[in-house]
Amino acid sequence: MKLQPLGDRVVVKPAEEMEARTPSGLVIPDTAKEKPQIGEVIAVGPGARDENGNRIPVEVSVGDKVLYSKFAGTEVKLDGAEYLVLSERDLLAVVN
Repeated sequence: MKLQPLGDRVVVKPAEEMEARTPSGLVIPDTAKEKPQIGEVIAVGPGARDENGNRIPVEVSVGDKVLYSKFAGTEVKLDGAEYLVLSERDLLAVVN
């Protein structure tokens, strides 16, 4: 991975969207779909620092599937793939 997050940030690859159809068979266009809020952690930063300068480790690790806030993070395109760079506080849960 060429993208190494700093501090308490993580890089997440959003889950792929499946083609959405209504019960009657109409295809819903991409502009009308909601973005997925689940993805896989690709890279993890070293963690934030406390008031004494000690590192606070990030609670997730590479490979975890996570649920994140709807409008959180910064979208980044790298080598044709889309990623999200999120702060650890924008992560809501680890999906098992």
